[in-house]
Amino acid sequence: MTTIITIFFIACAASLVLTPQVARLALHFGLVDQPNNRNVHDRPIPRIGGLAIYLAFYVAFVPLIFPGLVQQTTVLEMLIGDPRLAFLVMGSCVVIAVGIYDDSHSLSPFVKFGVQALAATIAWAGDIRIDVLWTPVIGDIQFAWLSLPVTIFWILLVINAINLIDGLDGLAAGVSFFVCMVLLVLSVVGDRILPAVILAALAGSILGFLRYNFNPARIFMGDSGSYFLGYMLATLSILGRIKGQTTLALMIPIIALGVPLIDTMWSTVRRFMVGKKLFRPDKDHIHHRLLKMGMTHRKAVLILYGVTVALGIFALLLVNARSEQTGLILLVLGVLVIFGIRRLGYIKYLQADRVYGWIKELGDVSGISHERRSFLNLQIKTSQSRTITDLWENIAKAALWLEFDVATLYLSSPADRRKASAMSNERRKVPRVTASVTQRQGLPNFNWTREGIDPHGQEDCSRNLFRLELPLIMDTNRSFGTLVLIKDLKAQSVGHYTLQRVEHLRRTVVRTLCEL
Repeated sequence: MTTIITIFFIACAASLVLTPQVARLALHFGLVDQPNNRNVHDRPIPRIGGLAIYLAFYVAFVPLIFPGLVQQTTVLEMLIGDPRLAFLVMGSCVVIAVGIYDDSHSLSPFVKFGVQALAATIAWAGDIRIDVLWTPVIGDIQFAWLSLPVTIFWILLVINAINLIDGLDGLAAGVSFFVCMVLLVLSVVGDRILPAVILAALAGSILGFLRYNFNPARIFMGDSGSYFLGYMLATLSILGRIKGQTTLALMIPIIALGVPLIDTMWSTVRRFMVGKKLFRPDKDHIHHRLLKMGMTHRKAVLILYGVTVALGIFALLLVNARSEQTGLILLVLGVLVIFGIRRLGYIKYLQADRVYGWIKELGDVSGISHERRSFLNLQIKTSQSRTITDLWENIAKAALWLEFDVATLYLSSPADRRKASAMSNERRKVPRVTASVTQRQGLPNFNWTREGIDPHGQEDCSRNLFRLELPLIMDTNRSFGTLVLIKDLKAQSVGHYTLQRVEHLRRTVVRTLCEL
């Protein structure tokens, strides 16, 4: 325990010394964060503070090679004798390098994800991997060959979760510090000395950096810091699994990392639902919402610190909880999360009618919904028409299905004139509709009116009519005429998918006319 405390304070002291030097280095090379409409600061600030955290973290282990530290020989042997640590170091070097390069050159999201995935693969190759996951409903899930993609997903999720909450002074660093302390306590309780020593060094380097990063910040950790912290927290949460608690091994860090993980997952869902690009930054994260509620930067950060500490307490309670107690803790936690989302004003995205409408629209686009499949059946019948009469009868059925009141087909091309004149005089009865043919300039005009509708009476209330004129055009050389659809909006509004299906109908009619 003495060694753990010593390493913590060495890392903290190293970070206190190195952070100002890194800030000067960033100013010298122009690696600063300029104010913009998304950032909350109003002056250029150095942005590679993650380098100071990274260096202080590794400096903390240097004294172990010198005599005088309690249990230093044992700890040094553990560090050297565990082959997994070599892969952990390699992965951390990869993420800090890409983070510094991203701070100076702004990499594309796909390149960043690719390099992060490479670092995650290095960790997996070093046996730092997720083999099993516990769920409240079905219990343990053994991943077997899926261990690699699951491990990559977890590490990428935590890296980008820390990156996304790095929007206020001291927020990402402070949340990472409290998560480190929770994982440190869990490692000590589980007698996992090696991850405890590493977590102590990480926590100390973060605490020293917070001296300069807390509001008002004099340096930002940048992508280099968020990538490094995210990678270390993700891998150490796997490395420090508690003996006898394998089923809760990943559930505990998930809860401890609740603030960044919830913000990341919700941001992804929110952007997807409203049609925004998933990787484009915005100002609708949890910390931005707190600022919109009138809180100061410092108060918003302190509140999120408190939430992280509370989640850490929940995580600690799970260590010795029985199955029924675990379920109760997760239930209470879920209720609190929903309450917090509602309090932040996100509930508008979760209203039942909005979610139902979004799911319904998704089903319609994918062709799963009954309405979409029914109209597709009408399209198929329309495309199978062998005469103009057949085509018109199917158009009339489609107009009835779409709840239009009047439909008229005007033919104009010479080809259609010949086909119309050669049309059979034998009329088929259209179910539930009455179609008629009139003459205009020698061409037949097909008219249909819904039963009970007076077409002449509608002319007196034209202000309420929704009228669509659809040119039946295949290309510049082939124009078959016009299809007109009319609906009385005073009686009933236009359906949500009507315009989309009308366009489907128009294309089907044009293709069918080409084949007749």
